[in-house]
Amino acid sequence: MKLKKVLVAALAAGASLVALADINVGVTVSATGPAASLGIPEKNTIALMPKTIAGQKINYIVLDDASDTTAAVSNTRKLIAENKVDLIMGSTITPNSLAMIDAVSEAKTPMISFAASAAIVEPVDAKKRWVYKTPQNDIMMSLAIAEHMANHGVQTVAFIGFSDAYGEGWAREFAKAADLKKLKIVANERYARNDTSVTGQVLKILAAKPDAVLVAGSGTPAALPQKTLKERGYAGKMYQTHGVANADFLRVCGKDCEGTFLPAGPVLVADQLPATNPVKKSAMAYVAAYEAAHGKGSVSTFGAHAWDAGLLMASAVPVALKKAQPGTPEFRAALRDALEGVKEMPGAHGIFNMSPTDHLGLDQRARVMVKIENGTWKYQP
Repeated sequence: MKLKKVLVAALAAGASLVALADINVGVTVSATGPAASLGIPEKNTIALMPKTIAGQKINYIVLDDASDTTAAVSNTRKLIAENKVDLIMGSTITPNSLAMIDAVSEAKTPMISFAASAAIVEPVDAKKRWVYKTPQNDIMMSLAIAEHMANHGVQTVAFIGFSDAYGEGWAREFAKAADLKKLKIVANERYARNDTSVTGQVLKILAAKPDAVLVAGSGTPAALPQKTLKERGYAGKMYQTHGVANADFLRVCGKDCEGTFLPAGPVLVADQLPATNPVKKSAMAYVAAYEAAHGKGSVSTFGAHAWDAGLLMASAVPVALKKAQPGTPEFRAALRDALEGVKEMPGAHGIFNMSPTDHLGLDQRARVMVKIENGTWKYQP
């Protein structure tokens, strides 16, 4: 009889341990390398994410991929195989995130990317059904730029972008937006993230005499074409993508970026938004949390992409826990399904509505136009 009581107690203790199993979240970010100005605020934001959700302890294992695609894939496989993670977050940039898809789909582990290209989640096929992302799609931001150009007298545009998936994605989507707004693209150039000179490309752009130039880069490397254009006397309108919306870009580009226009997530100018903006409250919540940890003016849109990934996780975990326990294939599948069911979730960048065919879930509430004035961001109503 005594032995039976001991066995019952042991089984109860074991059940309790299962019920309290931790949720492990693997993160790979570009905290060093060319994309460090994006990856560092993302890494900082992970530290602000919840330590428990629905009574379950959350463990974050954060690795640096140094802006390198091979390292991002290696990190992903390590997190899955060694750390047995239930969810992958990252990476910072499009090439890394695209390269990670095979690893997460093979392991049937959901992933939320912090990178922008629509190709990361579209189309939602057998592999990409495991993948979500939080940054706005290129076409959404391309349309914002093309509309602004058309409304401000621009007729001809030169394009210069990264010679990787980010630049190519932007070239493709901006061409569609330009066509819709009857804009003529008169030059189309590329450069590498780690290039130190773009003189040849800039000379071709100047020869085309465009009304405006769009630079499709991200982080501090996006400053190089603009600084070179200014050095060569270009006086037309300048546009950048939402990939430059951080203080490091402003610091590196300096006075050469005065007057530049770009689309951005509402969080970049959260305090300037009208009270009626549906994203203002949720955007300000992130600004308050980040600045409390890192000082006034330290917030960036890139950290906010990570924050939104955390909010998606927090929304999905309670739903998944009703179906399975962390650390199991069933829980990972349930978490994937729960992410797909997120509706009207306010984030720092917009309102998320996921579906089986939309693993971004943002609409036009997720973008505003911004101008760089006096070394800071100015909301453009």
